[in-house]
Amino acid sequence: MDNTVGILSSEPELLAVASFLESNPFGHIVNGESNAMEVKVENNSGKNTTLHSIAGGLYSPGSDSLIKPTNNITYGLYLLEGAKVTLPYHFHSELKAGDVNLRLEIEHITDGIRHRATVFNSNVTVVEPELSIFDFKLLSTYFMVTALLGGLGYLAYITFVPQPKKARKPVAVPPPEVETVTGTATYQEEWIPEHHLRKGKKASTAHSGDEPSGGEMSGTEGKRRKGRK
Repeated sequence: MDNTVGILSSEPELLAVASFLESNPFGHIVNGESNAMEVKVENNSGKNTTLHSIAGGLYSPGSDSLIKPTNNITYGLYLLEGAKVTLPYHFHSELKAGDVNLRLEIEHITDGIRHRATVFNSNVTVVEPELSIFDFKLLSTYFMVTALLGGLGYLAYITFVPQPKKARKPVAVPPPEVETVTGTATYQEEWIPEHHLRKGKKASTAHSGDEPSGGEMSGTEGKRRKGRK
């Protein structure tokens, strides 16, 4: 059977003290963030010991009414006589802004006996995180909400507000093309029957043979002139 279970003692065999980091000089607890502290431990018990855990809670100021427990962090760190260590401790808070009492205790085991010692007991202030215009999460949330509201507003506008009808522009009709018929017609011979083409060619040859030549026309004109004399 483990003799260390259930055996507790309040005898301070370790020198231990907890404090906020230098970046938090006022000791504020910020909601929604990881609040960091450091615990300095020095083993002056004259014996080797095991630093088991650090735990605590947030209480109403001036009373033992627990509001919310803080993290219970197990270390299991074996400390030789005279050893000094600094341990990190973190906890979160989601409380109403105001003053609370923060208490932290360290538990260690020496010669199979559990001992507890208070390392922090003081009133602190819970505050809300500072807002920054360069906060990426805040900006992304703002743009998403704005885009969503804009989309819903546009959808409601096109759904419930009657839209004006667009006037139709008159279509310009091009003027009709006027075909000019000349004396010389063009046609495609492959669509005309062959016997019609032969008749047309014979007629053309006959007309061209009946036309007087230039010499005949000159002789005829000469005869007419002599007859007039």
